[in-house]
Amino acid sequence: MSTRLAKTLRIAGTEVARIGLGTNRLTPKDIGFLREAVQAGVQLIDTAHVYTGGDSERAIGEAGIAGDDIVIATKGGYGEGHGRPDVLRAELEQSFESLRAGVIDLYYLHRIDPGTPLEESLSVIAEFRDRGRIREVGLSAVGIEQIERAREVVPISAVQNHYNVDERGDDEVVDYCAEQGLIFVPYYPLKGNGPHALGEIAQRHDATEHQIVLAWLLHRSPVTLPIPGTRSIDHARENLAALEIELSDEEFEALG
Repeated sequence: MSTRLAKTLRIAGTEVARIGLGTNRLTPKDIGFLREAVQAGVQLIDTAHVYTGGDSERAIGEAGIAGDDIVIATKGGYGEGHGRPDVLRAELEQSFESLRAGVIDLYYLHRIDPGTPLEESLSVIAEFRDRGRIREVGLSAVGIEQIERAREVVPISAVQNHYNVDERGDDEVVDYCAEQGLIFVPYYPLKGNGPHALGEIAQRHDATEHQIVLAWLLHRSPVTLPIPGTRSIDHARENLAALEIELSDEEFEALG
């Protein structure tokens, strides 16, 4: 029996395809690829202040791909000391400039700074949200207790953690996000080898193993939105095609 899954989710006021694009290796040489990826159907593009020394954000800004049906998410505050309000505010301003954006659709606190209370870091992000410069707020690499603390400061819409068919340490976070109506964004969604059954299931669906792994993530929870990273338009199209794969409950169980 197959379960028909939703192919889109609503985030930052926009309905987007449930497979996005990670850009942690993006450079200005990839501007043409970015435009092709959007034409192919990518609607959520995920970047960060630190990616490729800022080149990822700059390439996205230069590509001119922002639009009503595109959500661009970025992150700031990666590393000790970078969650301080003054540092985070400066990173935010740089992100606006690099992305050539007056408003950022989705902004994540990239990591919780061990030297700065979570509430202090988020107060800066909340300030920009209250001014209309950030539409929605997310967290990365967090547990449930940290999410709940954060929600006391500012509404949280998305959580981005390391999660895939091999890395299952955040199962409880995935379920919490589903219960609370938060989007769960697995990063490194394709990392690892997968279980023995992966190859057989891929053959059965005339699909690649990567496509089956993405289909597993989509099946895992109705709020998952993986962001596989690539700089290849062929791989981007292959990833998007995983939206059409419907695993049976038996296949899902065999993988996880």
